[in-house]
Amino acid sequence: MIDRTFTIIKPNAVADGNTGKILDMIIAAGFRVIGLKLTCMDRNQAQKFYAIHRDRPFFGELVDFMTSGPVVVGLLEKEHAVADLRRLVGATDPAKAEPGTIRNLFARSVTKNAIHASDSDENARCEWSQFFTEEEIITADYRG
Repeated sequence: MIDRTFTIIKPNAVADGNTGKILDMIIAAGFRVIGLKLTCMDRNQAQKFYAIHRDRPFFGELVDFMTSGPVVVGLLEKEHAVADLRRLVGATDPAKAEPGTIRNLFARSVTKNAIHASDSDENARCEWSQFFTEEEIITADYRG
């Protein structure tokens, strides 16, 4: 069964010119990109997206960071999409991320950790719906 997951390439990775490298890793891992967008999150959007962390001490810093520059949001398909992307992304703390994972290669810190990956199928649906309309999602097989 094909599953979907959601990702955000964060402002530090975009600013550092690593968007293409990260997307290459995602595609090489067997994901099909069915939605992709360069955008800027405003404060309200970032606060809503990270509402689960509202009571944590790092919430303000996280919102400031996520609104500091452009991000690339992506909707991906693959069997076991959520688990496979989280494995590819690596641990939140880049110092603890396995060698060769996205965060091991491109993160600067726990906050500036290069990429977000949904942690469940339910959260993935909720997250991608904040950025993509149904009309923006490619559902037909576009590989010739």
